[in-house]
Formats: sequence, C-alpha cells, structure tokens
Amino acid sequence: MNARLALTAEDPRVAGFLQYLDAERNASEHTVYNYLIDITQYALGVWGEEAKPPYAWGEADRFTARRFMVQLQKAGLAPASAGRKLSSLRSFYKHLVRESHVRLNPFAGLILPRKGKRLPKVLAPAEMERVLAAPAEWAKTVASPAGAIQKLFHHYAVARDEAILEVLYSTGMRVGELVALSDSSLDIYTGTVKVAGKGKKERLCLLGRPAQKSLQQALAARDEYRAVLNQRGSAPTLFVNRFGKRLTARSVERLLKKYLQQADVPLAYSPHTLRHSFATHMLDAGADLRSVQELLGHASLSTTQIYTHISVERLKAVYEEAHPRA
Repeated sequence: MNARLALTAEDPRVAGFLQYLDAERNASEHTVYNYLIDITQYALGVWGEEAKPPYAWGEADRFTARRFMVQLQKAGLAPASAGRKLSSLRSFYKHLVRESHVRLNPFAGLILPRKGKRLPKVLAPAEMERVLAAPAEWAKTVASPAGAIQKLFHHYAVARDEAILEVLYSTGMRVGELVALSDSSLDIYTGTVKVAGKGKKERLCLLGRPAQKSLQQALAARDEYRAVLNQRGSAPTLFVNRFGKRLTARSVERLLKKYLQQADVPLAYSPHTLRHSFATHMLDAGADLRSVQELLGHASLSTTQIYTHISVERLKAVYEEAHPRA
C-alpha cells in the first residue's frame, strides 16, 4: 500500500468502513483495496493534497459529489470506471449515515454516467463470402483419412460445417438455436426452419438457396455416416458429431475459429457475429426494421435498432473517406 492510501486508511471513519467490509461483508482483500483507492481519490479531489485525516466527511453535500463526478469525466475516465467509483462512495457514505457519523449521503440519488453502448462487430460482405467458402477450401489443404469410416466422417464434417455457416448467416439464428434443431424443424423445400427462441417462443426463419443446397448435402452425408455407425432411426439432431450425437454450441465456436483462420478473418469473431452480420447486411440492402426484428426474434424493436447504428457508422466512414470536404 502506498503512503497516500495508508494515510487515508488512518482516518477513523475510513478505518471503520474498511473493517465493516472485511468483517460483515466478507469482502476480498482486492475489493477492500479498491474501495480505499476510490475514497482516497475523492478525499484528494475535495480537500486537496495537503489535507490530512481525519477528514470532514459531514461537510460534503450533493454539490461536492457532483463536482467530483465532473472531475472524473474531465479526467477522461471510462463511464464504467467512473460508475464504480461513485458506487464505492455511495456505499461508504451509506455506512457513515447508518453509524450516525454524517447526516446525509451526498451520493444518494446521484445518477451514474451512462455506459456507452458498443456496436456489435460485423463481417464485411467480402469477408462473409470467404468464411462461407472456407470449409471447401480447408478440405483441399488436408489429406483424406485412411479408414473408410474416417473418410465418411471427413466428407460429412465438411458438408456439415458448410451447412452450419450457411444456416447461421442465412437465418440470423443464435448458435444455441442452431444446435437444438431437429429434422422436424426443417422444411427444406419451402426454405423454412422452425426455431425455438428465447422464452421458448417459436418463430420461422428463412433459408436462402445456398443454405438449402448445403443442408441437403449435409443431411445426405449425415445419414450415410450414421448408417455405417449402425445408428438406426431418426437422428438426435440436425447436426451431429463424430459419435452421431448432438453437436454442442462450443463445438460450433471451435469449428468457426478454424474457418476464420482459413479465410484470413480476425479470430475474435464468434458465431453471434454471423447473426450481427445477417441483420446488418439485410438493413444495408434495404430490408425494413420490422421484418429484421421478426426474423431475429427480438421482443423489442429497440433491440434491433442497434443494427441501424452500425449501418450509419459505416456510411459515415465511407463519407469521411470519399468526400473531399468531409
């Protein structure tokens, strides 16, 4: 602990609060230390570098608390970090009020700074095309397995992975919804698939022609592979693993990483990125917001509107790059 923090900890009110955190709240050493950092920063901001404990905690009012919040904002502190510091001080003063050391909590009712919303990352259309083509490209780079069963699974896995990527991008469904699909969910000839979304709400998703074709090939390869495994009856799920069992969401995440690398696309992307890309590309091409909302299964239109912000930001980037007086 540095000298400044140790000095603040000597304040009897601070010492009592830290003891309360440790003994009654069972807070970790790390949490207690962070509270001390926040309280110290506040004390320095209000009373200055030269002030020494005990501090006049009861003299601070709502305007003191607001000035401290402005100081944090001017210092360029991220909203999440500023919010954490204000929460720390609200808890500290709440303790002082409860112990009758001060009359009012100046941080009570103070509105925390809003956390900026991060726009979802999306693949550019050209990147998306490379990812969709990656299973076939990857298959060209690896030798075919020696055994007959291994060859069949290899053939199926490539067809399956291509179908998975096509379906995720074609429908915008979540990866959890994808791995829960069964053969009965699918009507490949009408190009629709019934999905059980959040809250067990069912919706219809639409399959484009490439997705329909990939699915037909994957299902034929799956049934051929299951027959060799002597697995009779209907498949447990639309997409299966090496053992003919249900494919997991984690498995889909792993296979996507492989194809992102094959397509020379950042590995930070996840299956949900394909959902974001579906929505953004639909809106970029002129689809109306209500239709995209229904296809995504969003309960609120405001949730879908985040994708309009992505489109606007991309337009701004194009404008700034291309316009001579941007």
